[in-house]
Amino acid sequence: MADPQASGNPPRRGARGRRVAALIALVLGLAGFVISATGMAAQLLPRRFSAAQQRQIENWEIAGRWQQLTAGQIFPASVSYQLSALVLQDATPLNLNALRVAIAPQSGCGTGVTTAAATSVLRHDGCQAVLRATYADATGSYVMTVGVAVLPSASAAAKAYQSLAPPRLTAAANQSEADRLAAGILVVRYRGTAAAMYDYNRQISASFPAGPYLVMYAAGYADSRPRVPVASDHYADAEMTSLAKGVAQSVADTLAALPASPHCPGTPGC
Repeated sequence: MADPQASGNPPRRGARGRRVAALIALVLGLAGFVISATGMAAQLLPRRFSAAQQRQIENWEIAGRWQQLTAGQIFPASVSYQLSALVLQDATPLNLNALRVAIAPQSGCGTGVTTAAATSVLRHDGCQAVLRATYADATGSYVMTVGVAVLPSASAAAKAYQSLAPPRLTAAANQSEADRLAAGILVVRYRGTAAAMYDYNRQISASFPAGPYLVMYAAGYADSRPRVPVASDHYADAEMTSLAKGVAQSVADTLAALPASPHCPGTPGC
């Protein structure tokens, strides 16, 4: 009788090992393909910035806006503002328009403000330039200058503001009080026929920070009357202030507006 263990074909252990090895190689290859595809997809998808990176990019955009926008975009030809209902003793506020008279050439930080002390503060905080424009109300009764000191950061603008602007400036009744008026924007002077109307004395003046910009304004009567205690005339004070604040806030909103959230178009290395 034949040996039962000798019948049939012997086990094919070599072939089985090759199949296992091939299967492992296939799994590893698929895993590598998935990892490679995932990496490629990550490169093609829009890049996601961290919160800190988003703030940095937004700050860069705002800080460069004074150079990217035209003078007419920063200082529009007409600015709407309101005179409050309380001042009018009415139920509704009055909508008014300020009309741009002219835009002054860009100046240095030493020639666009009223005093050497203001110049020193702005230069110490890194001021790069001062932009100015003059506006009048629709009736030609009041005239104002709005100015922007360009600083390197929001913290620098806030520091300059704290140094320059204690209480809101209002023309004082006597010279000793008037001499204590804090420094502010230098009004734009004119020559020729326009001088009689638009060369004015500051009656009120103030400033406020807006991002990396210090926005300043000064307003007065269009007839160049001497500095007077304008605060004693409640209506004139309110209308002059509404004009000045309305124009200054419009400029601030244009320069310091928060940009859209930054995004990357998705190309490698973006």
